[in-house]
Amino acid sequence: MIGNYFIYITTNPAKEVLYIGVTNDLHTRLLQHFENRGQKDSFAGRYYCYKLIYFERYLTIEDAIDREKQLKRWSRKKKEWLINKVNPKWKFLNREVMFG
Repeated sequence: MIGNYFIYITTNPAKEVLYIGVTNDLHTRLLQHFENRGQKDSFAGRYYCYKLIYFERYLTIEDAIDREKQLKRWSRKKKEWLINKVNPKWKFLNREVMFG
């Protein structure tokens, strides 16, 4: 299916933990991560990963899932390199995505 799909990386407020996910609705997904912060039944919730620091857009879900799998195999150092290329200060991007 052709559409609007995203891979994204969130972190906790202290920028200690990285979470990588895929979605077709980044706005709603970020709200879900925020609402689930502190919930022990999910990785992102348990580690308070609701601050968006990186995302990429794809036209197909297959491409987005392939990229998500690739990034999840990367080392922390390589993920940091990717984030630093486009967001060197690790600015939280939630406002831009949520409110344009």
